[in-house]
Amino acid sequence: MHNTRRSFLTQAGRAGGYSAAFALMQALDLMPGATAQTTPDWTRSTGKGVRVAVLGGGIAGLTAAYELQKAGFEATVLEARERPGGRNWSVRRGTTVEFTDGTRQTPDWEPSSYLNAGPARLPSIHRNILNYCRELGVELEVEVNSSRSSYLVSENAFGGKPVEQRQAVNDTRGHVSELLAKCINQRALDQELSSEDRERMLEFLRIYGDLKPDYKYAGTERAGLVRMPGAATQTEELRTPLPLHSLLDANFWTGMMFDEGLDFQATMFQPVGGMDRIPYAFAKKLGKTVQYRAAVKAIRKTDHGVRVEYEQGGNRKAIEADYCICALPVTILRTVEHDFAPRIKTAIKDTEYMDAFKIGWESKRFWETDFHLYGGISFLSTGPITLVWYPSAKLFSETGVVVSGYSTESSTGFGKLPTMAAKLDASREAVERLHPGYGKHLKSPLYVSWAKIPWNLGSWIGGGYYEGPFKEFIQPDDRIFFAGDHTSHINAWQEGAIVSAHRAISLICDRVRASAVLSKS
Repeated sequence: MHNTRRSFLTQAGRAGGYSAAFALMQALDLMPGATAQTTPDWTRSTGKGVRVAVLGGGIAGLTAAYELQKAGFEATVLEARERPGGRNWSVRRGTTVEFTDGTRQTPDWEPSSYLNAGPARLPSIHRNILNYCRELGVELEVEVNSSRSSYLVSENAFGGKPVEQRQAVNDTRGHVSELLAKCINQRALDQELSSEDRERMLEFLRIYGDLKPDYKYAGTERAGLVRMPGAATQTEELRTPLPLHSLLDANFWTGMMFDEGLDFQATMFQPVGGMDRIPYAFAKKLGKTVQYRAAVKAIRKTDHGVRVEYEQGGNRKAIEADYCICALPVTILRTVEHDFAPRIKTAIKDTEYMDAFKIGWESKRFWETDFHLYGGISFLSTGPITLVWYPSAKLFSETGVVVSGYSTESSTGFGKLPTMAAKLDASREAVERLHPGYGKHLKSPLYVSWAKIPWNLGSWIGGGYYEGPFKEFIQPDDRIFFAGDHTSHINAWQEGAIVSAHRAISLICDRVRASAVLSKS
């Protein structure tokens, strides 16, 4: 019986490949069905004696190596840079940012200043990355992602003057509540509301929009005050509500609603001292498992696994492994020799990356001392720069790095600016529009353009990807498995990189177990 079954499975594998044999073993109850779990559940003995080459020392590669070692695998990480983290990169004083065109920048900042050039916030719903911070001892602090004290500005309304977000948000809410209350009172919604719901809805709108008893909106202290209450006879004075038609002209909606996005809702976190505390914590645990300045040059399939050729210290080297987890950006994979299946080659060719940029300036913290702004983001509805992001690390200190410009170049007017000098001028001008007279305090700018950063050549996956290349990268090519945020539906976040690494390891563990079952059948 055992010989017949083994022969049958072997023939199925030869005819349809491993996937066919694995599916058949599941049908025969020789292997458990696949699960959707992302939490690692492999045991220490799973990978004993099995070698895995991990390509890329970003968050996906580091997570993969860390968990592979827990499961008993022998892992080697090849990272082209001299540092871990990939796009998780905190730039500090003395860091050289070099573009593929030879442009070099080295910020002359205070020793404690830094810019998270890539990811800069950790959503509370991203539980895997937060769990790793806890496990690896990475200290976290709250990242103030939104603040009602921040500003919104548009050339199309209010004379181009900035408006506090608290005023725009609450005046809009008040006007909309008044309009809806009028509709209800004029019986325009009787088909949608019962008499009981009608009364309850009016009460809700009165509270939601802070309406008067007659359901008129006349302003609210939620929108801020012209005069604060004080001692003796000093009472508060409300702001005059912003006209609804002017708010419509301003088109503030993106800035007003950004923190309602699921990944941007409070509470947000950040590592104390910079986002790169996370990859360095991984690297400390992994030690010599990570080989730096090891640029992958070729990925080849062998009869029993994978051969990876790389260059390190001017020498061509190679490692042989039973499996490979490829966590390289697809843009870099294009530059690597390989013998991937035709479907993977097509997916590589069809994948496009976005060209995100970020500009940081060191400055005295005028946004705190003069504008009472402690973190958060101000938004500009018009112009090449669409946001200014205030640091929430080192609050109340002397200096900080403020971000004036974070978006993608090709989708904004910023990308059409002809020179770096023009781009930096636009960045300074954005701060000046929000805080007139304060742009002069910005110094030592740093412009990071991810499309020009070696070993990345892009920031995150662009449009159309999930309808095409994605479905190929989530399937292994023989013994080569792909990982990275581009193999998840959490694109551009570290959480996506982590869950993709977990999945790749689970698939390898399934295959190792299947091979063990097959050898005993």
